[in-house]
Amino acid sequence: MHKTSKPDEPAAAQIVFDDFAKIDIRAGVIVSAEPFPEARKPAYRLAIDFGPAIGVKKSSAQITEHYALNDLVGVSVMAVVNFPPRQIGPVRSEVLVLGFPDEEGRIVLATPTAVVPKGARLA
Repeated sequence: MHKTSKPDEPAAAQIVFDDFAKIDIRAGVIVSAEPFPEARKPAYRLAIDFGPAIGVKKSSAQITEHYALNDLVGVSVMAVVNFPPRQIGPVRSEVLVLGFPDEEGRIVLATPTAVVPKGARLA
């Protein structure tokens, strides 16, 4: 599980641009969303289409507080596509969907504010 920070915490230690450039963040579109009752914390199973070069990847996302399953298909998201897959219960999570915690710690998806091509890399 990744660490979430508080809004009033200082920025993390500086890194060089080459370190940041190693992280491959891409835009994708959710093509399916299913319940994930086996998860320790409430979560959904997602399939996200990143276009022909990367394809459809699976992920688990703890976004049940702000999003209903029926509303997720077609939503554009941002995800790290070059982390090694992680086994989360019966789900092999292939990408890390990005989001920010709200004031109660519930995750809000990081999404492009305009239409971008599937697979577009964060610049």
